[in-house]
Amino acid sequence: MSKKTILPKKEGYDWKFRNVGGVARVDICRGEDIAHLAELDQKLWTVLSCPTGKLEFDPRTLQILDSDSDGKIRVDEVVAASQWLCSLIKDKDLLLKGSDTLPLDQIDTTTPEGQTLYNSARQIIKNLGIDKEAISLTDLSDSIAIFRNTKFNGDGIITPATAYDEALKQTICDIIATEGGLADRSGEAGADQAKIDAFYTDCADYAAWKADLEAGKETILPFGDGTSDALAACEALKDKVADFFMRCKLIAFNEDCRTAVDVSADKIGAISDKNLAACIDEIASYPIAHPGKDQLLHYDGINPAWKAAFDKVRALVLDVEMPGKDAVSEQEWNAVLAKFDAFKAWNAAKKGAAVESLGLDRIKAVLEEDRKGDLSALVDNDKARSAEAEAIDKVDNLLHLYRYFYEFLRNYVVMADFYDKNRKAIFEAGKLYIDQRCCELCIEVEDMGKHADMAGLSGCFLIYCNCTSKVRNATKSIVAVMTDGGVESLRPGKNAIFYDRKGEDWDAVVTKVIDNPISVKQAFWAPYRKAWDFCVEKINKSAADKDKAITAGLKAKVDEGPAATAAAAKETKNAFDIAKFAGIFAAIGMALGYIGSFLSEIVKGITGQPLTAVLVFIGILLCISGPSCFIAWTKLRKRNLAPVLNANGWAINSSVLITIVFGSSLTSIAKYPKLEFIDPQVRLKKIRENRKKVLAWIAAAIVALGALYLTDCFKFAGLRSPFAKDKAAVESVEAPCGLEAACGQCATVEGASEAAAPAPAENSVE
Repeated sequence: MSKKTILPKKEGYDWKFRNVGGVARVDICRGEDIAHLAELDQKLWTVLSCPTGKLEFDPRTLQILDSDSDGKIRVDEVVAASQWLCSLIKDKDLLLKGSDTLPLDQIDTTTPEGQTLYNSARQIIKNLGIDKEAISLTDLSDSIAIFRNTKFNGDGIITPATAYDEALKQTICDIIATEGGLADRSGEAGADQAKIDAFYTDCADYAAWKADLEAGKETILPFGDGTSDALAACEALKDKVADFFMRCKLIAFNEDCRTAVDVSADKIGAISDKNLAACIDEIASYPIAHPGKDQLLHYDGINPAWKAAFDKVRALVLDVEMPGKDAVSEQEWNAVLAKFDAFKAWNAAKKGAAVESLGLDRIKAVLEEDRKGDLSALVDNDKARSAEAEAIDKVDNLLHLYRYFYEFLRNYVVMADFYDKNRKAIFEAGKLYIDQRCCELCIEVEDMGKHADMAGLSGCFLIYCNCTSKVRNATKSIVAVMTDGGVESLRPGKNAIFYDRKGEDWDAVVTKVIDNPISVKQAFWAPYRKAWDFCVEKINKSAADKDKAITAGLKAKVDEGPAATAAAAKETKNAFDIAKFAGIFAAIGMALGYIGSFLSEIVKGITGQPLTAVLVFIGILLCISGPSCFIAWTKLRKRNLAPVLNANGWAINSSVLITIVFGSSLTSIAKYPKLEFIDPQVRLKKIRENRKKVLAWIAAAIVALGALYLTDCFKFAGLRSPFAKDKAAVESVEAPCGLEAACGQCATVEGASEAAAPAPAENSVE
């Protein structure tokens, strides 16, 4: 990243620019630059908006900057924060230091707001019992300590400590106990005006409700203090008794249905072989008593499952209303139930239940004391200090912006931290260790599906991972940018380890890979890797097809009988031994022959010319790897992180390029030292491996010589090397194959030799 500055000629504020990541960006390097942010053309900002989530940045500062709390920080909000901050700080260059301690004499007290903040900062230091001329974020971190020794702190909540007499203190405690307490800034539980109003309303309503009971006690409580228990007992049997009387009416309507509406002996006999105590639910489903034509519920024939509940009703209600009777009719039962109507109506009208736990005597005492006005006055006194409390909150805002605002600008206006090797951008989530590499550029992802659609436009090789932490019982998704190494083993399902910015580890699993060039080196070997993969795939497919065909043939013959199976096996074996192996060796021989012919002609053409040999070798490499490297180079120069950030909710206004040189620093590859083998066994193993390599090279040389031999034989087919010289310049050589009559090329060579040589003597022996 270049440090060279450019001073453009333009009207207005004198902005400075520099090259950041291959793009010209405004340079925020002075306090005055922050003060004049409102004058910076919005087209020159790197970012137009960013989300407040998924960022490695102080959350309180993000909350302050997001003034409308919509989850996005926009340019106008950043400008407003800069203007407010610079209006309160004298030396604006101090903002560039990012200190968490603000000297009090640097607060500009020439404005009313500055004077208020200065006084609040002084009050905070005084409340904390600190004697110094500066205030820090640490001082403001414990708001409870700031307000611990203050009775009034401007939040409109009063605590028992606020009261000036014991009676008032007890009332506040009663309010907290019945209506629930609110957290005061001092950390104590208290009550606000709404709690006070609700408390006195509930006390008045509860007292009035109890007064209604006293006025109509005989009607409301027909069974005295036991009315509530009596009602509960009757309600428990109400439906069962109603069922009984309906069965009686059916018998009176048609006596032949007695057996159908009553429990039969057979039904009881079906469960008689079981533990009847365990069949209580089954027995409870039977009628409460035997229904009869007289339509009376007799006390001595109650179902055992309902006997205890009925005895309770009899003791609380029936024996009280109808003493001495042994049965009850439907009319009498309904009359008993009607006696509870007034009680139920009174009970439904109950109000002030929240204060019932205080007891009626205490409630009456509270109403008689009537200290509501005194409590409201305390609340008003506390609210009168709200300006001071809000000023304390503004001191907190001031210190957070004083500490973090310039860091935010480096990531918002300039994007400088991303290109600085000593810093991390606020969107960088941590490191991913995978396949002997460490990806330094990892970004937390909000929506994996939506993100991948746009991020593919970045031109980067992207690895998406789901991360899980069992320690924190949490999950997250990340995308890592791979900028170095190979790609052979990077595929979905591969496990890795992710370390967040705090150094905590997460289990990572690759879920998706977006393939793009990683490096020029990787692109150089790509054609050879693809050719090898293609050949392996074809060989494997051919072998699989032949194996499938053989297996299918054997299965078909098995179905025809043992003799056919043996014949098929013999036929398959012969076909495999002759056709397959002969075909394979023939193909290999022809391939080696053509390759050897090509290489031999090249060798003949460059024999004795080292420079030509080097140039030919370089030319071959350029023909094979050149196009791949060129395409990769053009793509690598255009790698842009902006689409990745845009997919995460950012509004990027400029390119965020990842150049080849810069990209190489974002992924580190494991490097091993050169080892010396001292162990004799290891040394012996190394020697054996070297012998194998030597034998392999010898075998390769033999194959090459064989290929050269085949090359000369292929000349019989009319093949001709582009390096062959003119016929007239070819020296006389003896035909290597002994086929002068059949080989046209050899005959031509021999003819040329005879023309150049003297005629033999007549008597010479051929």
